[in-house]
Amino acid sequence: MIALVVRVDNQVNRRDVLRLGAAGTLLASTALASTAGLAACSTAGPGAGTPAGASGGGGGSGGGGSGGLVFLSDQLSQTTESQAMRTQVLSGFSGGSVDFISFADTTKFITQVVAQAKAGAAKVDVIGGLQGDFVSLQAQVRLRDMSDVIGQLADRNFPRAYLDLAKIDGAYRFVPWITATYLMAASKQALKYLPAGANVNALTYAQLLAWGQALKKATGRPLLGFPASPDGLIKRFIQGYLYPSFTGGLNTTFDSPAAVTAWQWFQQAWAVSNPQSPTYAFMQEPLQSGEVWVAWDHAVRLIDALKSAPGQFVAFPAPLGPKGRGYLPVLGGLAIPATSKNVTKATQLISYLTEPKTTATMLNAEAWFPPAGPGSLPPGLAPGISDEATAIQATVSSPATIPAQLPVGLGAQSASYDKVFVDAFTAIALSNAPIPATLASQAATLQGILQSANAACWKPDPLGSGVCKVG
Repeated sequence: MIALVVRVDNQVNRRDVLRLGAAGTLLASTALASTAGLAACSTAGPGAGTPAGASGGGGGSGGGGSGGLVFLSDQLSQTTESQAMRTQVLSGFSGGSVDFISFADTTKFITQVVAQAKAGAAKVDVIGGLQGDFVSLQAQVRLRDMSDVIGQLADRNFPRAYLDLAKIDGAYRFVPWITATYLMAASKQALKYLPAGANVNALTYAQLLAWGQALKKATGRPLLGFPASPDGLIKRFIQGYLYPSFTGGLNTTFDSPAAVTAWQWFQQAWAVSNPQSPTYAFMQEPLQSGEVWVAWDHAVRLIDALKSAPGQFVAFPAPLGPKGRGYLPVLGGLAIPATSKNVTKATQLISYLTEPKTTATMLNAEAWFPPAGPGSLPPGLAPGISDEATAIQATVSSPATIPAQLPVGLGAQSASYDKVFVDAFTAIALSNAPIPATLASQAATLQGILQSANAACWKPDPLGSGVCKVG
């Protein structure tokens, strides 16, 4: 039996503090002090403020007990996600009890792991995070070298690109676990308004704009949509799609002439976007209601529309820009803190979570893909999952693709970094502020954040040593 504790949006109780030990008091204080920000790519959204699962766990030893594993993550923090993790994914693990504690805020997640390590505690056994999380953690505390585990799991056939990302400070610090990316989705009734000669699998930003304009002209309604609420992922569209596609970079091209062109495009696209977009967190909902006919979002945040009505919607890659198709592959991994006293059981859990049967369950239940590429997916996928798999394959196989990374090495500056892009969006798209002046002002703020974090450049910017220079 598996005993699980799922804590969403850092809501904790006395039992959690006791389970995590003395350093857990920091978890309680930070949780009660603030509810700021989503995780780097957390799919938390509406409903994420309510705890999922009883404080005593789902059965078994009633909350981990002696010898149980504590599994901390900043993913799967939405109520429905954490419930599926408990009842569908972890329920098949036979190696003992598990406490799954999920954070919707990356900074608090990292702070808690670091606090545990620096307090000399050994209460956290498995960490589930994104690649950038592990870069930040390894800079502050020791993560176990996972080379032996990677070797034991050779039959998982992890792609070399993912293994390269798992190597930090000369060793494998995590095992690839889950992957996802961001896609476009559209109601099939919008397809007849595509510009002449346009193909959704090779759509350009100019054609997307023309499509939105044609939809508005034909229906009298602005039918493009972006997830621009405080819980939406508009920041990732700007960082991983708009900037790479128009400028070929991100931080190093932040206020470049090409960036001005990118924002000019966005101003025009916003004019034919549903004015309720600043309230949208998950684009599957306005797609299903018909408020929006064409949308961009994280694959996990589109899946309900595709699964519930697969014959009514189509999924396809994000557009191509002057520099190519920017896209943001998301890689999540599993790590073991160097302080863990349950390495053998933690390794067993990681092995279980990467087994083909478990990854198939994860895919159908959570819409997170296994780190093996769409060409290696299991048969019998749920409706909508196969549509996303096809769109992802079209994305990654494109010769014009410009892979980007989620922000790397920012640590406690992660939220401030994202705020720069949200503030630029708010000023330019919502308030029609002058683009060059806005970017110049935000560039100074951005450089200060990178300097404070001592963060080097990450893709799509050229990699190098030293603090990344804003350009």
